[in-house]
Amino acid sequence: MAVKFKELEKKDTKALVESLVSIKKELFNLRMQKSQGSLEKPSRLRECRRDYARVKTKLTQLKSA
Repeated sequence: MAVKFKELEKKDTKALVESLVSIKKELFNLRMQKSQGSLEKPSRLRECRRDYARVKTKLTQLKSA
């Protein structure tokens, strides 16, 4: 499920880092499925990449604030 940026605004740094780690693990698993040819929803790969970027953006905003 895609992460909304408004949902990220409510989270603290620790929760954002935890979600970043889980998204990174999911991205790895999706890439492995793609290489093996067993990826059922290719669009999920794109969603995960965008979720990862959203979380990284929010973390950067928190660090500069």
